Amino acid sequence: MPTRRTYDQNCPIARGLDVLGERWTLLILRELVGGPRRYGDLRAELPGIATNLLAERLKELQDSGLVDRADLPAPIGRTVYTLSDLGWQRVLPILQNLAWFGVDRLDPIDESAVSPLNGFLAGILLGFDRVSATGLEMTCRIEIDDRRFEFAITQGRLAGAHREPSVTITASAADLVAARLGTTDAKRKAALRRIHFDGDQRDIEALRAVFALH
Repeated sequence: MPTRRTYDQNCPIARGLDVLGERWTLLILRELVGGPRRYGDLRAELPGIATNLLAERLKELQDSGLVDRADLPAPIGRTVYTLSDLGWQRVLPILQNLAWFGVDRLDPIDESAVSPLNGFLAGILLGFDRVSATGLEMTCRIEIDDRRFEFAITQGRLAGAHREPSVTITASAADLVAARLGTTDAKRKAALRRIHFDGDQRDIEALRAVFALH
């Protein structure tokens, strides 16, 4: 087993990079946003990573307390990885800010090739407003093309989902991206009209405010 590298500096940024600065680490955490993922799911979404390196990174993230591993009982009988509660607290703000930093550097994306994850990152994560989320307790499910994302809003932050959703959002990845990043106001409004919200109307309005999906 290779020795884990360290900057060996008693600085909060250096200490954070000791955990998060290795190649692939943040992308693995990105994949775990919104719900459990099997090892094979992670391999499929990270095609450039060697299988031994993925296993190593997952072990490091478990040791750091950011990722949990669970063996689901029969008849499912599979191992899944999830963000731990500490991961939700500490990693989500980093991913959100990093996504804002990188969004202007994206190459043009063919709408037919927008992934569900990019839809979630652009349409949901980029819009999360902690102030609007203050005092709100809710679980949300988002159906994006062929992938489901689930999370809770609690104590002004996002967390793992542990109950049935109060609101379900159904949308295409292309519409979620266009609703946030469309080049004109008309395109953004048209995409937003195609996003479907199901649940109590007060909960829907609160969720729209939290993610700026007006």
